[in-house]
Amino acid sequence: MGRHGWNPGARRWRLAALIGVGTVALALVLTMCTVWPRDPGGAGPGGTTSDGAKVHGTPAPRPGAPEPELGWGFTHTQYSADAGGTAARGRAEKLLAAYRLPQIQHLMGWGSDNPEPAPGRYRFGAMDSRIDLVRRTGGTPVVTLCCAPDWMKGGRAGEDGTDWSQEALETAPRPEHYADFARLAGVVARRYPDVKHFIVWNEFKGFFDDDAKRWDHEGYTRLYNLVHAELKKVDKDILVGGPYLVMDSLDPRATEHASALKGPWGTVDQRSLDAFRYWNEHKSGADFVVVDGSSYTKDDELLPSEAAATDKFTAVSRWVRQQTGGKLPLWWAEYYVEPGDAQDERDDWSEPRRAAVHAAGMVALAKGGTTTAFYWNPQKQDGKCAGCLWTPTQQADGGRELPLLKLISRFAEEFPPGTRYDDTVRVAPDGAPDVRVLADDTTVLVVNTADRAVRAEVDGRSLDLAPYGIRWLTR
Repeated sequence: MGRHGWNPGARRWRLAALIGVGTVALALVLTMCTVWPRDPGGAGPGGTTSDGAKVHGTPAPRPGAPEPELGWGFTHTQYSADAGGTAARGRAEKLLAAYRLPQIQHLMGWGSDNPEPAPGRYRFGAMDSRIDLVRRTGGTPVVTLCCAPDWMKGGRAGEDGTDWSQEALETAPRPEHYADFARLAGVVARRYPDVKHFIVWNEFKGFFDDDAKRWDHEGYTRLYNLVHAELKKVDKDILVGGPYLVMDSLDPRATEHASALKGPWGTVDQRSLDAFRYWNEHKSGADFVVVDGSSYTKDDELLPSEAAATDKFTAVSRWVRQQTGGKLPLWWAEYYVEPGDAQDERDDWSEPRRAAVHAAGMVALAKGGTTTAFYWNPQKQDGKCAGCLWTPTQQADGGRELPLLKLISRFAEEFPPGTRYDDTVRVAPDGAPDVRVLADDTTVLVVNTADRAVRAEVDGRSLDLAPYGIRWLTR
């Protein structure tokens, strides 16, 4: 079965992003041509079963109650390390097993099939494969409960022929089906009892009110509360979070939809802040809070520079924590520092540049109080894979570590949840504009965000930093 979802390199907060026509056509061909075996669980056309809530595989035991702070991890997208040649998959799994990072998998799309193509008929094979991958590599599994089967959003019910178009995927369930979606969330929780962390929906997709020109935060919150109640009914220890809002920012000179949350990097769209406040005031409960966004504006501007633009992450993080009274751990489900080109590809930056600016973004998130963040892994099947975590496992020599995986895993190791950061570390004035620093009692991360060599004095030490150089210092 094809792994459906948006173009893995697309900007996830843009509702207008389009998937390639060829990918959609291939997915439809695979859907129509696949011959599915019957199984004892009441299999029907399209390989669906009636026992979706049956526990899949061997759940990975985890001692103690689940923690609401997971640290730094990544999200699986359309392609991942559960497909490809045996040797390449083995290499990728060995890498992930060494790092044991938290990993997100979506319910529908981004590698998962339609989980319930007709009421009471389930298809979890592709999602099973992803959960098995997380289990084998020792990561903490997180499920994002998005998106919804066709019949919940006005499409037809059927065990084949799912509409995988961008427009269909970005449609929210209709209000009369909110309870059906919550019930499906409960089925997922029973099927994977070792999944203790759930995010409700993705970026308010389908919840924009075109007439009112604002988010339908009332509708989303009704859906969220139903899902929250259902998951807690399955297992009181399950941790649930939302609202997974996109914190879009506009040009700092903008007036329409501008907010007081602003800086040289831009001004956050007031409609996002309004939606967050409504959810925060009317939610039935939450164990953590989730947002996402980019360091650049909706017009793809990095202001006043690519490194300084990441200050947005600090400002937004602090605002969110202020809204929740600092009582809820803060997650970023996605964060981006590199705009795409006209085709939304990101091949123009070198890997050192990408890693340095990304490191600056992680530093900014941590300084704002973020304790959990997930890198959106834009994995491909072949060719150059800009920003990927490992080389494509569909290639014979694939599954090899790339710079961003090395950076994220080291960051996760050195700065886990609960880290007390040392704000007294300073950069001498000559290097301050280009150098970003994050430190705790034992480690200092130093990042040169400039495309030229820089000499800087950090924590009392003189350092020669290569262009886009990243250094880890022991204190």
